[in-house]
Amino acid sequence: MRQHLITLLLVLAFGFTSAQESITGFTPENAKKQQELEKAFESKLSSDNLDKWMQRMAAEPHWVGTEYGEKNAKWIQQQFKSWGYDAKIETYHVLFPYPKTRVLEMTGPTTYEAKLTAVPVEGDEFTAQGDALLPSYNAFSTDGDVEAELVFVNYGIPKDYEELEKLGIDVKGKIVIAKYQGSWRGIKPKLAAEKGAIGCIIYSDPQDDGYVRGDVYPKGAYKNKTGVQRGSVMDMPTYPGDVLTPGYAATKDAKRLDRKDAPTITKIPVLPISYEDAAPLLAALEGPVVPDSWKGGLPITYHIGPGPVKVHLKLEFDWKIVPAHNVIATMKGTEFPDQWVMRGNHHDAWVHGANDPISGMVALMEEARAIGELAKKGQKLKRTLVYAAWDAEEEGLIGSTEWVEDHKKELQEKLVAYINTDGNGRGFLGAGGSHSLQKMVVEVAGSVTDPQRDVSIRERRMAVDQVNGGNDKFELYALGSGSDYTPFIQHAGIAALNLGFGGENGGGEYHTIYDTYPHYKRFKDPGFAYGVALANTAGRITLRLANADVLPFEFQQWHTTVSDYLDGIMKNTESMRSDVEKHNTMVDKNLFELAADPTKPFKKPEKKDAVPFLDFTPLQNAMADLKSTITEFSKMDVSKLSVEKRNALNKKLMMAEHKLTSETGLPRRSWYKHQIYAPGFYTGYGVKTLPGVREAIEQKNWKEAQEQITKLAGTLNAFNEHVQEMNK
Repeated sequence: MRQHLITLLLVLAFGFTSAQESITGFTPENAKKQQELEKAFESKLSSDNLDKWMQRMAAEPHWVGTEYGEKNAKWIQQQFKSWGYDAKIETYHVLFPYPKTRVLEMTGPTTYEAKLTAVPVEGDEFTAQGDALLPSYNAFSTDGDVEAELVFVNYGIPKDYEELEKLGIDVKGKIVIAKYQGSWRGIKPKLAAEKGAIGCIIYSDPQDDGYVRGDVYPKGAYKNKTGVQRGSVMDMPTYPGDVLTPGYAATKDAKRLDRKDAPTITKIPVLPISYEDAAPLLAALEGPVVPDSWKGGLPITYHIGPGPVKVHLKLEFDWKIVPAHNVIATMKGTEFPDQWVMRGNHHDAWVHGANDPISGMVALMEEARAIGELAKKGQKLKRTLVYAAWDAEEEGLIGSTEWVEDHKKELQEKLVAYINTDGNGRGFLGAGGSHSLQKMVVEVAGSVTDPQRDVSIRERRMAVDQVNGGNDKFELYALGSGSDYTPFIQHAGIAALNLGFGGENGGGEYHTIYDTYPHYKRFKDPGFAYGVALANTAGRITLRLANADVLPFEFQQWHTTVSDYLDGIMKNTESMRSDVEKHNTMVDKNLFELAADPTKPFKKPEKKDAVPFLDFTPLQNAMADLKSTITEFSKMDVSKLSVEKRNALNKKLMMAEHKLTSETGLPRRSWYKHQIYAPGFYTGYGVKTLPGVREAIEQKNWKEAQEQITKLAGTLNAFNEHVQEMNK
């Protein structure tokens, strides 16, 4: 029924895809040539290559530092060379902890020793590779040997600790157990440590990631009772990359921090476990029954604790410096060799990584192969293409971060934009990134046909958004973190995009031993049709950026988006003020006491600190000035510019995103330079827009909030001056 409704919306609201008559950034004559080039490119894409390459690359585990990981890198390099690229491997030397000791046991009121092992499944030989499989653990947990009472903290995010505080439950000196989901995993031990906990356990609850969602592997796609999600818990909101070389490249002879001084290693030991291992611990907990919103899918009554359960957690790691091999392949542009367009996807995986990341990696390779064929036949591109296969992404975006830090100055001078992909599956296009690129992405999405529907991927995305209560626009989401775009946009200030398909490829294989070729072929994208769609979409974006007469940056949609961010912050601040005033009024009138349960002891609530007035006028004025400047820029007829003026304009457009950065970065995390987008300090992957201002307000640091308003206004004024220069 749902699919019929989506199809009906497509027919009634949008019709079928029609050819575009114009393309942003191209003269009419060159737009026609570009469309012909893109059709030729699309005709060369083959799903058979994606299938064959995935089987080869996901045949063995290949996390950073492994022999098979290096073999994959060298094989990728050779493929690019055969397609006409100048391909090399750039190696960095990074810290990587391998688990030596993993012990989790319940020591009271009864005993249980966690198995910490996922079982092989029938029909998937890759899950039976024994010692070759990476043990389940959280990379960049600190070593530790702790024993304490257990407390269940739901997802272990700030609002969960607020609930615990209301209940009078303190985790100080305790070990917490949290569910995966709700936030990025690294936030859970970070916040637990801040609250005084001495250890952290993370498990996948079947309600979020198991039999409640659907049949479990191998019958269905979802996580079986022994599956465990590996993953890094490095404090990436402080800085990603090698933990011992913050802000500079981890070359072989780089000066390194002492490990005890590395701020992004967790303060307490943390271990992921299966829901099979979590069930006995949770079943034995007592204390208050959890709120309804905390209940999971296990057949138990969920209690919070603390106790009477006591657990012993012991972790020890082999902290080694290992090589991370980035493959960098270049095809020189014919007219603007010093203007680069870059594509990237990582090649390392926690285990086999068929979905994450190989499904995205093979799409990138097929895209590059098709472009290479066109170039060999004389259809070369104006700007230089750079393709990257990153290593050590899973451990904390390490390969890409070290490369950007190593080449930062040159990238800021030459790189037009970075287009990222990662895992891919069946469903709907997801696209995030710099909103100055939104118009161009919308146009490209309108030119690619969805493999399952005779409509464009743009129309299908818009239809499903409306069915789910969204608006009728195709919009980029803002980038937080979680993949290799982070160092480009948020550190170097380079426009970036992140692309992928999904929504009809659910499953529980993520970061487990079950992320294999058989699982992918059965449940994710069986015919690799959406892998081809990803290659087609990212390839067209790459081709347009590489060939545009004037780079396709557009700032009116950017201005609308940033204005919405500012309006949201202002409304939230006013709402906070109103809520405090209402609370304090009720305290004064003693309404709390009247409403109190007469059977319980009553404690009169205290007044909350008032929300002071914040002067947003510097930001409002900056945005008003920008609107006028951007409106003037939008009226420019670039087709009438001389070649010299076009070239000068392109150089300024390349620098536009960098103007949205501040060299001093965000408070307490100076690595993050971008003032519009950043991962949240307590959300991890989740984005915070206008982060300096927003997070200061959320933390009720009013002095800092006003300072960040002034700082952001200065950044926006500098951006305004840059756009004014482009208008001349």
